[in-house]
Amino acid sequence: MDKLPLILDLDALRSFVTGIEAGSFALAASRLCRSTSAVSAQLKKLEMQCGADLVVKRGRHLELTHNGEILMGYARRLLALNDEAQRALKGELLQGEIRIGMQEDFGESLMPGILGEFKRHHPGLRIIARVDRNQALLSALADDALDMALLWQPEQTSHAGKLVGQCEMAWIQHPELDVAALLATGEPLPLVLFENPCLMRSRATACLDRVGIPWRVVFVSHSLSGIWAAVQAGLGITLRTRIGMPGSLQSVGAMLPSAGNLGITLEERQGSETVNGARRMLAKLMEEALSPLKGFHC
Repeated sequence: MDKLPLILDLDALRSFVTGIEAGSFALAASRLCRSTSAVSAQLKKLEMQCGADLVVKRGRHLELTHNGEILMGYARRLLALNDEAQRALKGELLQGEIRIGMQEDFGESLMPGILGEFKRHHPGLRIIARVDRNQALLSALADDALDMALLWQPEQTSHAGKLVGQCEMAWIQHPELDVAALLATGEPLPLVLFENPCLMRSRATACLDRVGIPWRVVFVSHSLSGIWAAVQAGLGITLRTRIGMPGSLQSVGAMLPSAGNLGITLEERQGSETVNGARRMLAKLMEEALSPLKGFHC
């Protein structure tokens, strides 16, 4: 008689997945409402079941081993199927549609992982996502074209969205652009900006005007990718957060005045119970992804 295959412990798999996604098993323990020692014991149990090391510590960070990478894909699928079965038995499987909007900065850097996790939990729910600028997203919310939107906190608005994070703003340049020389000669700073209305454009020009630094707009873009392309080409500098900043660019540093911080808000509309239930989970995933930004580190 063939020996029955070993059954992997789902609780241990959840601790493993949560630890890697959180970046530490101490954080995973907090999210799972367990002690750190209990989560560590579960990881050791899982490694014994698999007969292989699954993670390795590099400085303060955890990295998956080759076997850990193999297991991770299966672990996520096993947990998603387990959770789906539990919800089906309780009659909690969500059906229908949810419409979400996101500011361009979040569309590429944060949202793919959030939406992927959400879809694994609610495979029967249709997601319609829209990536756009702040004003367009606010208009879509007002017109009932979106159920929720993640955007930069408007400076003057009647909306009362929930503050879920804050980012320090930074003057960003290509390393070969000599900003110090421009300031020394008194030449106007070349700026790469969105067209009006734009929160960051207004903040940038007001900040420079306040300290008497001359400026001129040399490139206007309709998209964030256009902004990054122009700055990478050395056409000028821009004011943004570091979310999604290309690796070839850098912060100007202390040569230019601080432009302060910019809040991130989650704006929502009331909807059906289906939409509200899905929205609550999606909002939770967003807040978890943005939680490191509450300390202004972007």
